Amino acid sequence: MTFDEVDAIISQWELVRPEADVSPLAVLSRITRLSKRLGKARAAAFASATLETWEWDVLAALRRARQPLSPKQLLEATMVTSGTMTNRLTGLAERGLIQRVAHESDRRSSLVAITDAGIDLVDTALDALLEAERRILSSLTEDERDDLASLLRALGSGFTDLSR
Repeated sequence: MTFDEVDAIISQWELVRPEADVSPLAVLSRITRLSKRLGKARAAAFASATLETWEWDVLAALRRARQPLSPKQLLEATMVTSGTMTNRLTGLAERGLIQRVAHESDRRSSLVAITDAGIDLVDTALDALLEAERRILSSLTEDERDDLASLLRALGSGFTDLSR
């Protein structure tokens, strides 16, 4: 077994707080540190396609949907506030990556569609992301990746929303 930075942190806590059960740190501190590193790797992959992470979030949601979405659907897909989404849509429209289209059944609202330029950019970003993430996962076997995905899925399903 390899000793890492989280093992060092746990050892330090055990010295100064021997009565505290610091075992959750073994999992969650590693996830936090991996998340920060993954965020940087993802941002670099998106930057190679001239996208910011937030632009990727919106464009990827539209690309996966294969149809225009309402701003509310985009809010749910990207987990941001309505004010934030308005600003994001404005920026993406200015870049020619999305367009607003009339809602067929509700003339008071509009839908958001990805443009051909948006599709090209998000597809380029996806290819860069997949390449980066394959490198990150290369130290694991396919079975280990499957096991890790299963464990993370189980952890996520038991997570409570702390903002409520």
